Amino acid sequence: MARYVARPELAEARELGFHNIGEASAATGVSAKMIRQYERAGVIPTPGRTFAGYRLYGSADLDRLRFIKRSRQLGFPLTRIGELLTLMNDSNRTSAQVKRVAQAHAAELDLRINQMQAMRHTLMRLAETCKGDNGQDCPILDGLAQN
Repeated sequence: MARYVARPELAEARELGFHNIGEASAATGVSAKMIRQYERAGVIPTPGRTFAGYRLYGSADLDRLRFIKRSRQLGFPLTRIGELLTLMNDSNRTSAQVKRVAQAHAAELDLRINQMQAMRHTLMRLAETCKGDNGQDCPILDGLAQN
C-alpha cells in the first residue's frame, strides 16, 4: 500500500525553510546539474518534492552539498566522498578511520603528481628537440608516434 507523503506548494516549503534546486545551487555554489548528479550517485539523499514536483532541500542538504564541493575541490572522487559522509554520520567512527581515508587520497595524489611530472618532462624534452620553424620535420610528432 502506498504511503501518503505531504507535498507542499513551493511557497509553503520556503516558509518551512526549504529551497528549490536553483536556490540550493546559489547557496552552495554547486550547479543544479551537479546536484542532480550527486543525487543519482547516491551521495545526497533523494530530496522531497513539492506538489508540482520541484526538489526541496533543507539546511542539512545544503551543508552536505558544501561538504561535497569542498571534498571535490581537494580531488576526492565521489566514492571516497561517500565513504567520508558515511564516516561523518557514524557516531562510532574514529578519527583514525577518517585519517586513513585522507592519507590514502593524498598517496593517490602523489602518484598522479609524479605521473604528470613525468609527462611534462617528456613533453619538454620533445619540444626542445623541435626547431619550431616552417619545415615539415617534427620531432614532437615523431616522438608521439613511437611506442
